[in-house]
Amino acid sequence: MKVILRSLLLLSALMTSVCFSYPVGHPFPPFQIAGNLYYVGTDDLASYLIVTPEGNILVNSDLEANVPMIKKSIEALGFKFTDTKILLISHAHLDHAGGSKLIKQQTHAQYLVMADDVATVESGGQTDFHYANDSSLYFPATSVDKVLHDGDEVKLGGTVLTAHRTAGHTQGCTTWTMTVTDHGKPYHVVMVGSLNVNPGYKLVNNKTYPDIARDFEQAIRVMKALPCDIFLGAHAGYFDLAKKYALLKTKNTNPFIDPEGFKQHIAKKEHEFYAELKNQQAG
Repeated sequence: MKVILRSLLLLSALMTSVCFSYPVGHPFPPFQIAGNLYYVGTDDLASYLIVTPEGNILVNSDLEANVPMIKKSIEALGFKFTDTKILLISHAHLDHAGGSKLIKQQTHAQYLVMADDVATVESGGQTDFHYANDSSLYFPATSVDKVLHDGDEVKLGGTVLTAHRTAGHTQGCTTWTMTVTDHGKPYHVVMVGSLNVNPGYKLVNNKTYPDIARDFEQAIRVMKALPCDIFLGAHAGYFDLAKKYALLKTKNTNPFIDPEGFKQHIAKKEHEFYAELKNQQAG
């Protein structure tokens, strides 16, 4: 009986590691959010296209399987996929950086990544502080063309994006900000990287990421201080993409202008973080 049980456990572990695949998601209609900023992601994994006279910037490559969807969305908006000059990500996880190698190959875009996420990107997830031993979450290793640091600006064709290191979710998790002009009015845009404490994350005595709790706390402080009109993020669920997209067709005001929604999201994530930290400290 013990031999059979061990065999079943081994088979279960093998099936988990071999058969797991991140859900690809469904196509979502590409659309203009405001000004030169467009949505080109899926119904879950958010990707953004920033169009400039000197070429375009793409934020988030999503899964490798999503790249054809992203390409189709960009072309449906009337832009060329090959005009992508710069590729950025929110953080070095499979679902946001998995398609980077393929996009680089197809567009020859320059890949810019926050310093503390570079090793994970260039190892395809094999050096991730939490998922290093989970091969189901590996992704194509991709060379980084420029290393970014907190506060760095990415400039192209008159558009400026600022990289804010909001670490914790990953060691180089990045929140992007920019200003767009829509109908003659400027708006502060915030693309939240992530404040999620994933299942299994150790916030106390984490040997592979000793500063994780401190980084989460700093990320929360940074987020709270950011001016925000247009609230976006790495996942569509952060900012109610589907609901706001439906309202876009019926409302006179742009539903993506949602400073209160941004504040509520940060407050919710702050509460979740401190609740989990307190729980782990209690042991």
